[in-house]
Amino acid sequence: MGGRDNSEGPAGTPVPVETGFATLATLRIGTKAYVEKEGEKRKAEILHMRTRRGKPTFYVHYEEFNKRLDEWIDADRIDLSREVEWPAPEKPEKKKTQGSQKQAPSKSDQKNLKRSKSNRDISGTPEATSVNLPGKAPRATKAGGKENKEVLVTSEVPDGATPKPEDEEMDVVDLQDANAAAKAAPPEHYSREDEIEKLRTSGSMTQNQTEISRVRNLEKIQMGKYEIEPWYFSPYPIDFVDADMVYVCEFCLSYFDDVTPFERHRSKCTLLHPPGNEIYRDDYVSFFEIDGRRQRTWCRNLCLLSKLFLDHKTLYYDVDPFLFYCMATRDEHGCHLVGYFSKEKESAEGYNVACILTLPQYQRRGFGKLLIDFSYLLSKREGKLGSPEKPLSDLGLLGYRAYWQEIIVDLLMDGRVEANIEDIGAATAMTTADVLHTLGNLNMLRYSKNQHVIVLTDAVIEQRERQKAKEKVKGKRSIDPDRLQWKPPVFSAASRTWNW
Repeated sequence: MGGRDNSEGPAGTPVPVETGFATLATLRIGTKAYVEKEGEKRKAEILHMRTRRGKPTFYVHYEEFNKRLDEWIDADRIDLSREVEWPAPEKPEKKKTQGSQKQAPSKSDQKNLKRSKSNRDISGTPEATSVNLPGKAPRATKAGGKENKEVLVTSEVPDGATPKPEDEEMDVVDLQDANAAAKAAPPEHYSREDEIEKLRTSGSMTQNQTEISRVRNLEKIQMGKYEIEPWYFSPYPIDFVDADMVYVCEFCLSYFDDVTPFERHRSKCTLLHPPGNEIYRDDYVSFFEIDGRRQRTWCRNLCLLSKLFLDHKTLYYDVDPFLFYCMATRDEHGCHLVGYFSKEKESAEGYNVACILTLPQYQRRGFGKLLIDFSYLLSKREGKLGSPEKPLSDLGLLGYRAYWQEIIVDLLMDGRVEANIEDIGAATAMTTADVLHTLGNLNMLRYSKNQHVIVLTDAVIEQRERQKAKEKVKGKRSIDPDRLQWKPPVFSAASRTWNW
């Protein structure tokens, strides 16, 4: 979560909190106050403060609310007639200096360290280093999964030296280490109730503190006929921070902070669909395949846009190694982007999705399931088993779990495959790990006669029957494999990597 909860300790015992009355001049970061939201007073923590157009504004996180609802508010929405909770005092400086002295090696140790590095480096290739997270041991970086982790930075920061002030370099280093630590951390096990609460209040399965601490920088965006409130930070130009509305062209995804240049652009923009090959069309949607190497600007604009709604996505410039599959609806004005998923041209881990998003204005309408279904259809055409890149966002995890459960239960209920994990994976193009994960969530695995047995329980059948009844009322759309006009692309070694 974006805010700290100091009301209870680890064992559930109350922790004393300093309270008192505050004024606008005494408010500071970490203070918890009551804020007006939708006609009600709700406790919120101040995460950031700034002066905008001569008036103080505050970025707040509402307690027990999802992180997506964090927002900038004016000072008049803070109820100063009620007591506030002051942030916990910082630890004494002595402990910090002692800790820093322990961590900082002497000059002789630095020389020995450099000498040992040069002895280990037989190939002569310099090792890319980064600042490690506290308490985390350095680990080797895998080759794949580039969409959710940063490119290695080859510049070294000597111990005790001041890091470079450039924001971009520091962001790359910090986010790389945070993502590496998130992937290196052992999996935590939660009860279903704890997991639902975690998803509801955090808005992130990664719990990446570097990303969580970043303040959302755009107020609103206009895309087509929709006005959308962003959820997270995205590295748009710094000048856009003060804009009341950012205008995004829904066809070429160019962005503007003023309506006049946006309208001038719209009068000249000739693009009416995503700039790629249309590989699928039915009466409802179309899919376009776009090579990040050939359409760099458009794909980078797409990544900038999607970063507003994905907190774990950290790259927007490295688009060459990826293919983008964009889903769009059609009308007399053109093809309107609904969502997309990206896919590495060659994934060392066998991922069939690197990043997936349905734009907020089209969510809760079944488009996410179509995107997931289409990604597995491509894996079937390739003759491979596929899995989405981890970690998934909160909504991505829920969407994939629902899809996996529906597909696997339907297969078993119809009797189309034998009740074993390998056959289920081959029929659905899912990996064994995803099949086991789904069966475990549904409590369908039993241990009998020294082997695991898949049991289709009455509770699972009843739940699926209720879902089918809802689908008959609302209507269900699916992907028709016969309408897919596509062959797995083959790339040279040069086209699989990014080249400036």
